Amino acid sequence: MKPDTLGGDVDHVITKADMLDSMLVACPSFRPAWDAFLAEWSTEDDKPLYLALSDLAHHLLDLLAARQESELSGAFAVVERWHIEGDAYVREAATIGLLENLQDETIHTSTSPKEIEPFLLPESLKWWRKIEAFWAKGTR
Repeated sequence: MKPDTLGGDVDHVITKADMLDSMLVACPSFRPAWDAFLAEWSTEDDKPLYLALSDLAHHLLDLLAARQESELSGAFAVVERWHIEGDAYVREAATIGLLENLQDETIHTSTSPKEIEPFLLPESLKWWRKIEAFWAKGTR
């Protein structure tokens, strides 16, 4: 197996079961929220990861407000890996579960969606733009 340019493993497809593992390495400050999510949903075999991704979106905005750029850069490198190395679920969750949340003006208290853009890598930025186009013009 050979590493890719983002530190991942090109022979490994990221799945729903392991998608948050790399985020917890890149963004260790998310661990308490993740642990709380796991505790809350401990009786469920199929955990609602979209809810955890909403929690992650809020956490990333807190990091943005605190100007924790190093951790944000690491987190968005993982999001890029989700888009490139993820299975269909992971790719869709990265876009709809996370990026779309981050574009929601109502969850920004002291930041704006535009402040996220410098952290987005090419594939994630492509999907960010597609979400913008969809909401602005209904374009798929």
